[in-house]
Amino acid sequence: MTEYRAVVDAEIAFVNGGGLSARGFRLDVPGPDIGEAGVAELLVRHLGLALVGSVEFPSFEIVAEPHKGSRGVATDASTGDSAAGAAPASRLVDLSHPIRAGLVTYPGIPAPSIAPHLTRAASRAVYAPGTEFAIDVLTMAGNTGTYLDSPYHRYADGGDLASLELDSLVGLPAQVLHLADAAARGIPAEVFFERTAAELAGAAVLLHTGWSRRFGTPEYAVGAPFLSAAGAQFLVDAGVALVGIDSLNIDDTEGGGERPAHSLLLAAGIHVVEHLTALERLPARGARFTAVPPRVEGFGTFPVRAFAELPPPGAGS
Repeated sequence: MTEYRAVVDAEIAFVNGGGLSARGFRLDVPGPDIGEAGVAELLVRHLGLALVGSVEFPSFEIVAEPHKGSRGVATDASTGDSAAGAAPASRLVDLSHPIRAGLVTYPGIPAPSIAPHLTRAASRAVYAPGTEFAIDVLTMAGNTGTYLDSPYHRYADGGDLASLELDSLVGLPAQVLHLADAAARGIPAEVFFERTAAELAGAAVLLHTGWSRRFGTPEYAVGAPFLSAAGAQFLVDAGVALVGIDSLNIDDTEGGGERPAHSLLLAAGIHVVEHLTALERLPARGARFTAVPPRVEGFGTFPVRAFAELPPPGAGS
């Protein structure tokens, strides 16, 4: 059987600055029709690169040549998530912001209010001596605190919160991209090239931008990082289960009314979790992610208690 290799000049730029150049680099490829995008993914994986912002090929050629054993060509099940079936996590990490009366999550969306329905003092007239309760009313928008978007949030015929399967919300293998030192706001598709197809399929992809340290302040709403349209499409094609970000929005809210990341992800049935926090505490691989909203019919977005189960000590990342 004929084998093929790519022969390329490559210019690789990183999201946190700097770059890498290659001249006449030869790389095993699975076939002659792979194209530049496919070779870019294989090149990133072969070199073991992280935080890649772009890959360009000033010179690109596919030649018939025997393979030399380049990493990244084979993508079978053996390269999948090593955490599947692993021992219970050693500890939990809370990834949610607390909700309180007056909290501003997103400018223009009403802050939550908490009011008593039955005070403890009033309840003493209802219950037996020494027995008292407090029952309160919480009024808030679904987009409050750390929340999950279901397809119904974007599409009238999309699945609402009550329709979501627990399998798509609980114990998802977490692929964490640590991007807090990125130089640009938009997260490109190329940063995901370091993860194999087996790692991304069915995973919760969590984007750690470091923006959550501004949560609850006016600065949180300005200049926030976001997932690019190309990045969203890459994750849709990879078959991820959920995408989370510790920023104001998965989309660029300063670029007009377009919302390509929401549109692409939710159309594909991929849940979106926004306003996460503490993602710096998670390893790049090996954790399990959970974010479950109430089962509300005819509702698209609601706060979640998002958390991660860390792998046992010594399990690696």
